Amino acid sequence: MATDATRTGFSGPDQPPSWQVTRVLGVQVAVTANVFAAALELKQRGGGQIVTLNAEMTMAARASRELGSAIAEADLVIPDGAGVVWALGRQGYRVRRSPGIELARQLLEYAAAHRWRVALVGASPEVMEQLVARLRAEIPGLELAFAIHGYQDPQQWPGIEQQLLQAKPDLVLAALGVPRQETWIQRLHPGQPGLWMGVGGSFDVWSGLKQRAPQWMSRFQIEWLYRLVQEPSRWRRMLALPAFAWAVLRRG
Repeated sequence: MATDATRTGFSGPDQPPSWQVTRVLGVQVAVTANVFAAALELKQRGGGQIVTLNAEMTMAARASRELGSAIAEADLVIPDGAGVVWALGRQGYRVRRSPGIELARQLLEYAAAHRWRVALVGASPEVMEQLVARLRAEIPGLELAFAIHGYQDPQQWPGIEQQLLQAKPDLVLAALGVPRQETWIQRLHPGQPGLWMGVGGSFDVWSGLKQRAPQWMSRFQIEWLYRLVQEPSRWRRMLALPAFAWAVLRRG
């Protein structure tokens, strides 16, 4: 019988979180009907790291000790990809796909309404410039306490990280690519009260320099095909998709 994951709501910092946690090919993932509510609950609990899990990242986590550790230690891992949702369904869980780009946008809008301090880290200088301008225009009241592109000299990063921590953000969105954004957050966020989330290519989309897949492709769960057409160089990474499906089927 399928399990309908509907438990949400903050029950106090000393109580277990409202979401369930299961595993897909040994990688943890949360089972919840509302990832936005879960993220807000995590913030109330003192903050932590949010990871958006898809099939490609699941396979990468199994092959990389560093990425696997970052996901294992994350506080909330949401089912971003259709493959992960399918794998959860085979375990009896009914959950919706929760694209990280949509959760991050919800958090930005909530941040503006509740005077959260927001930090943006990553992407190219051009993308960051366009992103800051568009977010300020589209989300009135958004307090950008820190915003810096990711194309920095390695020796600059310690100082950048210190400035970021001194800004005491309530929400940190990092677009540094997988696995760098996950391992970077894993290293920096402990002891910090905010939500820290890797957002991949979301900055490119929000800046207007790239387009997200049409909604009909999202409904049919083939956004991966749109990304492949837009970026043919991704084809090697896409080989993880059939490998993921085969691994799930072999586990029964």
